[in-house]
Amino acid sequence: MERPVLLVLAAGMGSRYGGTKQLDPVGPGGQLIIDYSIYDARRAGFEKVVFIIRKEHAAAFHAAIGDRLGRLMEVAYAFQSLDDLPAGFAVPAGRTKPFGTGQAVLSARRLVRGPFAVINADDYYGPEAFREVYNCLSAHPDGEKYQYCMVGYQVKNTVTASGSVSRGVCEVGPDGMLQSVTERTQIVQGPDGVIRYADGGGWVALAPDTLVSMGIWGLGASFMQEAEARFAPFLAANLPGSPLKCEYFLPTVVSDLITEGKAQVRMLRSRDKWYGVTYREDKPAVAAAMARLTAAGVYPETF
Repeated sequence: MERPVLLVLAAGMGSRYGGTKQLDPVGPGGQLIIDYSIYDARRAGFEKVVFIIRKEHAAAFHAAIGDRLGRLMEVAYAFQSLDDLPAGFAVPAGRTKPFGTGQAVLSARRLVRGPFAVINADDYYGPEAFREVYNCLSAHPDGEKYQYCMVGYQVKNTVTASGSVSRGVCEVGPDGMLQSVTERTQIVQGPDGVIRYADGGGWVALAPDTLVSMGIWGLGASFMQEAEARFAPFLAANLPGSPLKCEYFLPTVVSDLITEGKAQVRMLRSRDKWYGVTYREDKPAVAAAMARLTAAGVYPETF
């Protein structure tokens, strides 16, 4: 079996944050958030990383990430391109945004032959998530059903004081398998400490230990085949009504495979706290957290 590969989604510019936030240092030694993910992934067992970026960002990523991290892991690049579409489809006039995380993962289809994990470049996941997903991918290859996994976080460990966030709320069956992920927008933690999300004009409380998705998935090579086969039907169904905004999401493909009985997704859990720079105001808190983790010996000062 092929060893699991790490895919890093880094094509976004971070519109709420401003600028290319993936290249903004947060560590005491000038580390980027992605540096911590690569460090944790390498010690979990990953030996190859594929950065999915926009072609126009290639030089900046080589200089800031690839050339340096190449000492730790094998580094490759895939380019998410707006016009990377199935035969018979063209980019709609006026569209400037790529077609979502499903298309992003597909951009690496020629570089990945076996199981792989997917993460976001601007999220700090902590060491536990990488150990869990690597071990799961190594122990559970695709069989009669596709064997996938996802790492869930307690929602209390994923909120920010700087504004609202969107999270996928996970429903898990008694067998420990993921049943569904429901996207909830405008999740906030109020002054009373209660976490709530907006729903139809009102507010609904979430238990602090509710599991949510932070975008770290473990998938098999089968996902590439399924996502590629489903892309054209998605475009045919959605381009006529939403040519400028429709997006082909990775979680939607997984959800469809679960519904069809073709895949099962093990729900893994991380007790680590998530950190991210959703807003520019988040950066000081993230930098302080990385300094604390360094002082506690979780990370060396330089790596």
